[in-house]
Amino acid sequence: MKKVISILIIFVLVIFFPIRTYSAEILQINSSSNILVGDQNRDLPIKLFCVEINDKDNEQIAINLLKKEFPRGSKVKIKPLGFKENILLARVFDINETKEMSELLFAKDLLKENCQN
Repeated sequence: MKKVISILIIFVLVIFFPIRTYSAEILQINSSSNILVGDQNRDLPIKLFCVEINDKDNEQIAINLLKKEFPRGSKVKIKPLGFKENILLARVFDINETKEMSELLFAKDLLKENCQN
C-alpha cells in the first residue's frame, strides 16, 4: 500500500510541478553569419549554415534584417549541423519554427547561392 501511495505522490508532483526548462535566446548578432546565443548559464557562438553575403553593401542590410526579425532576447531553437573552425555550424529557428535565419536572408536575395540541405 505504501508503494502505491509513493507512486501516486511522485506522479502528482511530476504532473503539477514539472521541471522548468530554459530555451536558448539571442544575445548578439555579430555579423550576417555569426551570432551569439545563450541560456541561463553559458554562451555559444554559432556560424549560420550556408550564409555568404553577396557584397559589402548587403552585409549591413542583412544584419539589420536579422536584428529586426530576431531581436535580442528572442527565444530560438538550434539545429546543429557540424563544426567549422571550432565554431558550431547550425540552423537557427524562432521558437515556433516559422522562420529560419539563413532562409530569411535567401528569401531577400542577400546570399550568393542556396546550399543543399
